[in-house]
This record gives sequence, C-alpha cells and structure tokens, in this order.
Amino acid sequence: MVIGVLGLAFFFLRQADDLSLYYPRYLGAIVVGIVVASMMLHRFDVYRDDFLFAKRIPYGNLITAWTVTFCVLLALAFLMKVSDTYSRIWALSWFLGTSVALVAGRLLLRRWVRGLAVAGRFANRTVIVGAGEQGRRLAAYLQTHGDLSTKIVGFADDRRSRVLRESNGIPLLGSVEELIGMIRRDEVDQVVVALPWTADQRLREVVSQLERTPVPIRLAPDLAAFSFPDRAFTHLARLPVMQLFDRPISGWSFILKTIEDRGIAALLLVALSPLFLLVALAIKFDSPGPVFFRQKRYGFNHNLFDCWKFRTMHHHMTDANAEVLTRRNDGRVTRVGRFLRKTSLDELPQLINVLKGDMSLVGPRPHATSAKAGGHLYEDAVDAYAARHRVKPGITGWAQVNGWRGETDTVEKIERRVEHDLFYIENWSLAFDLQILIRTAFVVLGDREAY
Repeated sequence: MVIGVLGLAFFFLRQADDLSLYYPRYLGAIVVGIVVASMMLHRFDVYRDDFLFAKRIPYGNLITAWTVTFCVLLALAFLMKVSDTYSRIWALSWFLGTSVALVAGRLLLRRWVRGLAVAGRFANRTVIVGAGEQGRRLAAYLQTHGDLSTKIVGFADDRRSRVLRESNGIPLLGSVEELIGMIRRDEVDQVVVALPWTADQRLREVVSQLERTPVPIRLAPDLAAFSFPDRAFTHLARLPVMQLFDRPISGWSFILKTIEDRGIAALLLVALSPLFLLVALAIKFDSPGPVFFRQKRYGFNHNLFDCWKFRTMHHHMTDANAEVLTRRNDGRVTRVGRFLRKTSLDELPQLINVLKGDMSLVGPRPHATSAKAGGHLYEDAVDAYAARHRVKPGITGWAQVNGWRGETDTVEKIERRVEHDLFYIENWSLAFDLQILIRTAFVVLGDREAY
C-alpha cells in the first residue's frame, strides 16, 4: 500500500498540470511496481511468519527487495522503449521516498506491536514441561532469542523434589496434572515438552496426559539441537530429521553458476588472447622452460586436479608440491614472474580450468597438496579446512578481496582465509559473485601482498 500511495502522491505533485494525459501511463507503472514488489518482498523473506514479533527487523532485506523491484521496472521501461516518457524526478522521488517510508513504517509498526505485547495482548503464555537441564536450556534460549509472541509462565515437572524451584526467574508451577488444571482455567496458551528423547516411556506418558487439552503441544529438540540452533527440520521416510548441512550451490543455483563460469571464462579467453600471447613471449625471452606451469591442487570434494598457471619461477627451481612457500624477494622467481605475480596475471590460465569444470571464477582458492601455515599442513592447522572443498575452488574469492591473500606463514592467516571461504559458501548468490569480481580488480591493482 505504501508503494502505491507514494507513487500516486509524487505523480500528483509532479504532473498536476495535465493529469488526464499522464495518469494512465503512471498508474500502470505503479500497479506493476506493486505486483513486482509483492513478489520480491516475499522472495527476500520480509513477510515471514514472525515478522511482526521478531526482535530483529530485516532492514537489509526490505531495502534490497524494493531496490530489485525498481531495477526490474527500469529494465522493463528500457526494453519497451518507454523510459523517456516518465519523469526522472518522479522515479527518483518514488524510489527514495518509498525506501524511507518502508523503514519508518516498520519502526512504527514495531513500536506499536511491542507496546501491545508488553501489555500481554499478543504473547502466548507458555509452560515448559521438564525442569531438567534440557528445559532450563530451552527457557534460557527463548529468553535470549525468542520473539514477542512467547511469554514463558513457568515449568511443570512431576519430579518436584529433584528439580530446582526456580531457574532464571522462571518458577516451577507444579506437576503435569496441575498444568492441565491451569489449561482448563485458561491460564496457558501453549505447552512445550522439553524431556530427553531417550526417556521414551516418560515422554509417551506426558504426551498422553496433555493430548486431551485444547492448547498446542510442541516437542522441544533434544540437547544436541542447541549446538545447531539455526538448522531446519525436514522429513526422511515421514520422520522429522534435522538438516545439518545441505549441498551448497545446488539445483538451479548450480546451473546459474555454471552458466556464469563457462560464459564469462569463454569471453575472457577470447578477449585476453592477445595478452596471453604477449605474456607467453615475455616468459620465453626471460628464461628457458615452458610457458605454463601445472600444479596438483585439491578441488571439489577433495579431488586432485591440474591447476594451470603461467610459469613464474626458473624452470629448474619450480616447486610442484609447494613444499616451500614463496616469500618476498624469492630468488626462485624470474623477473617477468615477479611482475606476473604482482599483477596476478599468472592466474589467468586458470580460465582453462574454469572451462574444463575444475574451477569456478569465484570460490575458495585451491591450495597445493603440501602447503603449510606455521609449519602445519593446512588441513591440520584448521579443523574446518576440508569444508572448503564442498564447492569448486575459484580464481578469486571472498578471502582474497578482504586482504587474506599472499604468504600464509602463520596459522592465524589460514584461519582467516577459511572463515571467509565458509562465509562465501553459506551466502552464495550471483550478486555476491559479481561483487567479488568487481572488487578483485581493485584489489589486484593496489595489492602489496602478492609476490
């Protein structure tokens, strides 16, 4: 509604002199904007189930959804050759005004909802069955991470003599039978059973008692689930199972990334072919030996592949397994090789690896089999190192554009690389890839860590 109202308001302010001539055209753009925005707002999870009660407002998602909507409108206007029939001042005012209004509207709505929640209008009065370790951890988690729709009233447990009378300010209300009495008196809105899943018999008894009541009964995850609080549940043969890890960049995402990789790599190889020839001639004139250097590196699923590079070292000094890390003023590096490393031109032949399917344009950098940090192999230095191999390695990556490239002489440096690589894997998108590719150009031009 905000999008439509502001679109019309700015139209009347801008085109008040001749409404009949421009109104249908602008109204059509506004209607299309509302339709596209509705899809984008849902696509970017702005209107999720708990959006009124969540503690965090997804401002980023909100602005991103509206920005994508506006870009779609601009693209449509360009393709239909009608972009010059709309006022640029109106379009810019609509975009900026709606951006501010959407954020302000969320803030006002949040304040109103929070006031009602504090007054008890929205909060579900919740009782946790089980005052043991699992129940206490659930209560502490809900107090920290819960939303405005849940208010913990207390615990219920038949083992009253063996559990705490209070935990984090939450009292023990009584037994399960007493809880049922509270439900009958309309003092409870929902019940969460937080008993160990191994206590099968006791769990069944409690559920059989509560199933006669008209309030929602929920089963809390076992203790192990608190180590993975953000993981979703799925079904396996009708049994609910926790989805700890999914294959990253799969399905349509995999197809889109493959098109991105192969398409851009092919175009770059054609466009840069004169540069390839010049570099090859320079290497040949500078020192004897082949133009290219191939090194075994770990790729997707920990499989080895031949990584292509322009040769930058004297042929008789090349290190196929990277037993010794390249250092500043390394005597093994040729004069041309030093320039190629400084400008990262030595990495260009990896476009061949991208076309072959061994690598991607963007991804965790592939490392040689014997590469070490602080005297330790990378996989021994960082526990999560192998998780990088869940996707194809890349010519550039999130770690590289954030400064974590060059010599890895300490464990801390490889740890930072791995952290950035895992962040990329978990948050991949085509837009993220484009951002990294653009930043790579600036990093290469101003880099002082490559040698």
